[in-house]
Amino acid sequence: MMDRAALQVILLGMFLMSATSDPVKKKKNVDIYSFYINSTVTSRYATTVITSRVANTLNESQEIQFEVKIPKNAFISKFRMTIEGKTYDGVVKEKEAAQQQYNQAVSRGQSAGLVKSVGRTLEDFKTSVTVSAFSKVTFELTYEELLKRRLGKYELLINAQPMQPVADFKIDVHIQEKPGISFLEVKGDLSTGDLANAIKTTRADKDFQVWVTFYPTQDQQTKCKSCGENGLNGDLLITYDVERQNPKGEIMVSKGYFVHYFAPSDVPRISKNVVFIIDRSGSMSGRKIKQTRLALLKILSDLDEDDHFGLITFDSEVSLWKRELLRATEANLENAKSFVKEIRDRGATDINAAVLAGVDMINRHPREGTASILILLTDGDPTTGETNIEKIMSNVKKAIGNKFPLYCLGFGYDVNFDFLTKMSLENSGVARRIYEDSDADLQLQGFYEEVAVPLLTDIQLKYPGGTNLTKTSFSLYFNGSEIVVSGQITDNSVESFTTEVIAVSKGSNVTYQDTIMTKDPSDVPPENENFMQRLWAYLTVKQLLDRQVLLKGQEKEDEKKEALKLSLKYQFVTTLTSMVVTKPQEGEVEVANKPKEGKGGDGYTADVDSDDDDSAFASFSVINHHPAQRAFLLHSDAMDYSDAMDYSVMIHHPLPTYGSPTIHTTTPPAVQVHSNRFLLPVVGQSKPLCFDVPLPHKLRLLQDSASEFSMNGESLSENHGFHQIAIHYKTNHHLIISTKSISYHNGQDKVEILWGQELTQHNTDGVSLVVLENEMNVTMGNIGVVIISHKKDGVKFLWPAIWEHPKDVNLTGVLGKSDISYVKTEGSQTPTLKMKDKEVKTYLETVSDYRFHSTPVQECWLVPFQAVMEAEISDFTVTQL
Repeated sequence: MMDRAALQVILLGMFLMSATSDPVKKKKNVDIYSFYINSTVTSRYATTVITSRVANTLNESQEIQFEVKIPKNAFISKFRMTIEGKTYDGVVKEKEAAQQQYNQAVSRGQSAGLVKSVGRTLEDFKTSVTVSAFSKVTFELTYEELLKRRLGKYELLINAQPMQPVADFKIDVHIQEKPGISFLEVKGDLSTGDLANAIKTTRADKDFQVWVTFYPTQDQQTKCKSCGENGLNGDLLITYDVERQNPKGEIMVSKGYFVHYFAPSDVPRISKNVVFIIDRSGSMSGRKIKQTRLALLKILSDLDEDDHFGLITFDSEVSLWKRELLRATEANLENAKSFVKEIRDRGATDINAAVLAGVDMINRHPREGTASILILLTDGDPTTGETNIEKIMSNVKKAIGNKFPLYCLGFGYDVNFDFLTKMSLENSGVARRIYEDSDADLQLQGFYEEVAVPLLTDIQLKYPGGTNLTKTSFSLYFNGSEIVVSGQITDNSVESFTTEVIAVSKGSNVTYQDTIMTKDPSDVPPENENFMQRLWAYLTVKQLLDRQVLLKGQEKEDEKKEALKLSLKYQFVTTLTSMVVTKPQEGEVEVANKPKEGKGGDGYTADVDSDDDDSAFASFSVINHHPAQRAFLLHSDAMDYSDAMDYSVMIHHPLPTYGSPTIHTTTPPAVQVHSNRFLLPVVGQSKPLCFDVPLPHKLRLLQDSASEFSMNGESLSENHGFHQIAIHYKTNHHLIISTKSISYHNGQDKVEILWGQELTQHNTDGVSLVVLENEMNVTMGNIGVVIISHKKDGVKFLWPAIWEHPKDVNLTGVLGKSDISYVKTEGSQTPTLKMKDKEVKTYLETVSDYRFHSTPVQECWLVPFQAVMEAEISDFTVTQL
């Protein structure tokens, strides 16, 4: 057994200056035997769980790494490792204490840092653990994000790079959208070539739900465009949009929270006044200036004839193509293109004068019923004229006066992105990094397309009866985007909730008002019923972190405290928090940072978190501690964990374990309702075996891969049995059984059944459902199961049992074990069973057999889960029913 002294993993919400690491070489004698990515999108809010199960196939201990890439806009909300039956859960804490610990270790020269840049859209998460000979480890990482609508679509990006072909590789995506899904497309490296055949898309509920599965074979994992002997390496990009029949938007209410998605498309476009302010300083030489010219030529061609535009170039001097805004006529555009083709790099960088000239150009030519936009493109710091950043921001803010937005595009990594972010946020805009690459001109064009068609200005959203609202005031709404507001409802007893949107369309006020009934039954499945509260928390924290950038003094501290409080409550790893995980290794501390958009590509980041979160780094450090420090950390963790559910304690149920004869078992403790107890009859023995699985859990109860049948169950803390069971057959049959109702989908139709009804039968496509008063018989293909509905101490719960399957079917799952036998060893003081040539200490227990309505009580030999299943509990857990 490995040492169980403490190692802490700390995921810090800040950046540490470290050197870039070499690529990690492929590990030998490591078998990633299972790799699952499960993503659930409920009303644009995505929760993704990555689960990797790895075996050390060496006869000695070795370090096993877990490395995945996640979207930069996401918050990690859970990390867990399971090793030798013990689970190590991450707990999010304020980062200050962890940072002090890290700094102390750095001062002693004991840190070894590692930073990895992973490009434009992903962050790298990496950790490792030492695993004993022939042992297994399960890594599980959860992250959450609100999908943002751009150019008329949402994008769910999933990266897969397990570093070897995996026998059991699966990506499951479930998208649920109440208005219906108007279109869905699967793209990315992992959808090309032979891999396209591994993707299946299933629609249900009149397109309210879509399942996308990606189950490539090991052979397919080596033959795609970006694959090789190391297996898959690429992205799966799922793009979609929803139906928008109601111009007032989509409102959802659940458990005292609401979210309002507002994206009308039935309003006329507003002609715009746009001024492009282009840096032509010496640092823009070469490919940068060429790509800028290419992008501007394309953007000019896309201007509408009723738009007005201006062009300003600057270095140490500011040059105006024309002193006034001109209409985008064919002649004016041709003249402007000629000017653009002659832009050459030279001189220093006077950002202050250039931006003020652009503001003045718009202010001198006001046009009623239009939308004005300033777009600045620069690749460096101000180096001439006014160079004090605070003074420049003050000058620009005063000149604009909240009349129109300023968008700042930072070209490359030499730019001061901190400065651009603050200046854009102060003026109702955003900052975006343009990466130095062959497609930089396309990046510029893509940004312009997002702001090319303004539809509304001066948007104010009002929610009588709402409180703790996210941002409700927006300067512009562009076609293809979306305004999202979330909040809490002050009075949960009200039967209706009203929204009001007031905006300006082409100079005239428009109002959108809508009322929904709050008592309508929710369309949100039970496993996702808290998504709206988490969506509200996610959006609130994001906006608080943005606003912090602009504040000072006590106001800044108050916003920071609120963001920290929510980050801790919802266990988000942000720039203010750290995640601490105890691991079974001695004398190390790893530090991993939530990256932030920075100034350099190899080891520096600014103190600003932008809306786009276009960061590119994550860092980790290993720190050795002397014994006194290690003891302190253990004591400190024990205190910090006291208020949280200690799942690892629950996994170590107070049972005897099999192993060395020197281990003795005392009188068993009283059994509490902290686990589900399963019976396992054994051929030739009068007493069955039984084993416990701690609560709460989501288990793979039964699976037959050959017939594509699976049954999963979810239990709740301190409750008997299961509160929900899901059965899936092939790709289109989905049966959800809860303690209240039964829902069946066959890919086209939906059947709803309530417990307690008269005899109900449903037969179709090899599926038979028979519902009695407190029992449901399910046959799918050649497998039959029965689900019993029980009630104990006033609480309802479900219990499953197998009642039919062919003998040659290879069933797996908690209920699928059949090849078990034991022999009771005589003469030992402590009862001992011999199972699979191992001696397992046990004791005689009683158990209620919930496979029957009468719940008869019988005796059984209680043994550890691992002894029966020859695997860890984590090998049977699922992330989604």
